Amino acid sequence: MHPSPKASLPWYREVSRTRWKSFFAAWIGYVLDGFDFVLITLVLTEISQEFDLSTVQAASLISGAFITRWLGGAVLGALGDRFGRKLSMVLSILLYSVGTFACGFAWDYTSLFVARLLIGMGMAGEYSASATYVLESWPSRVRNRASGFLISGFSLGSVLAAECYRWVEPALGWRWMFYIGLAPIAIALWVRRALPEAEEWSATVAERESKPNPFRPLFSTPARATANVVLTGAATASLFGVFTPVGAGAVPVLAVVAGIALTALAVQLGGRRGWVLYLSLIITIFVAFLYTWPIQALLPTYLKTELHYSPGQVTNVLFFAGFGTMAGCCLAGFVGDWIGTKKAYACTLIASLVFVFPVFAVSDNLLLLGVLLFVLQALSFGISGLLPRYIGGHFPTESRGAGLGFTYNVGALGGAVAPVLGAQLAEGKSLGGALATLTFAGTVLVVLLVGLDVPGRLNRLMNPDSPHDHLAAGHGAAPLAAPATGGASPGSPGQVRQETGNA
Repeated sequence: MHPSPKASLPWYREVSRTRWKSFFAAWIGYVLDGFDFVLITLVLTEISQEFDLSTVQAASLISGAFITRWLGGAVLGALGDRFGRKLSMVLSILLYSVGTFACGFAWDYTSLFVARLLIGMGMAGEYSASATYVLESWPSRVRNRASGFLISGFSLGSVLAAECYRWVEPALGWRWMFYIGLAPIAIALWVRRALPEAEEWSATVAERESKPNPFRPLFSTPARATANVVLTGAATASLFGVFTPVGAGAVPVLAVVAGIALTALAVQLGGRRGWVLYLSLIITIFVAFLYTWPIQALLPTYLKTELHYSPGQVTNVLFFAGFGTMAGCCLAGFVGDWIGTKKAYACTLIASLVFVFPVFAVSDNLLLLGVLLFVLQALSFGISGLLPRYIGGHFPTESRGAGLGFTYNVGALGGAVAPVLGAQLAEGKSLGGALATLTFAGTVLVVLLVGLDVPGRLNRLMNPDSPHDHLAAGHGAAPLAAPATGGASPGSPGQVRQETGNA
């Protein structure tokens, strides 16, 4: 049988011009996301000096954005499932831009922490909305590339933030770093104003002749709705206590309360046959953040306090790290489409282990440190470019936004734990040693969880008929040329819904 003309096209020509424009609109949101989020790590020492913060308090400002991520990811993801990916994308970028601007007006630790909560909600929504939008618009065989290319925008944003830090902070002070973060938002909103809706979502709504409601299990009765509102409040308040001085002395109890509340919500969202999938994905993502975020959050602090680098030298090192992550995200996309998402994830992380401890053994050679960081971030953090593709493949279209948004952003609490844990470990030894230990241990665990397909295997034990990958060809994959139309097919959204019980 001769291959079809479309099958013989170069991959980049399979993606239509309209889809490239849509991708750019989502990608620029990720650039701004990375810019806004990384600002706090760059000016952490300056803020600590002005507000007289301890190392643990300063690290909790990074954690603050993670506390509300689970709520923002779930709510904005569900809005995307219900009303379309476009609306969720716009609301997300508005939320985190307002939070960033508010950081510049903070007058103490508490006010700055509250602004970080807004950033966390918006950032979470941006991740789930943009990721599902792009994945559902690109052809199935290049969706790893779509995922990796998209996440590379976050790294570019971090590099741009580092360049601004070099020039802006010494001249104008740390507050102006947050003020200028608002300016590019207008660009993203302008680019997104005329986006077409994600094809796969539109096809699902047309086929079902109704809009999905992934939160229906949480509000099926008045009693259940009341109970889940209480659970949401308990989780948020407990996390606030865990990561701020407010909960001093009660952290273990508050952590247990938050864990129980979030687990209860996950079980309800997953349903009778999908709750194991939700919980196993959350654990996998939690560990993934434990290995990536110690370096991502505290590298500038390590460079300034232990290696005594100047702001210009810190920027140079962060350039190496940022561009390494960008290159890694793009490379991950190609490797994932070549050998498969899970295999690419595991193999790349195994290779990264070689470079973890050497990075923190270099102190007086900026070029060598930069090269080692480039390679480490490309292999370690760069492979996280496949996370949207990896997570999204576990969910059908009608619950993908809420499922990805909830599991990813609850798991992202590992990013809240990582900098605080790194700072606490550093009290007994060097910060560099603590970061290396956390990164190495977390990487090994993720290799086992993803490489052995633990979430997928557990899900198929509960639900043997569940597809291995909802984003693969034949399971709601976007067509190559025209928008998808209605019509049942194997693995269609209606059938998948019955198989998984997730909606």
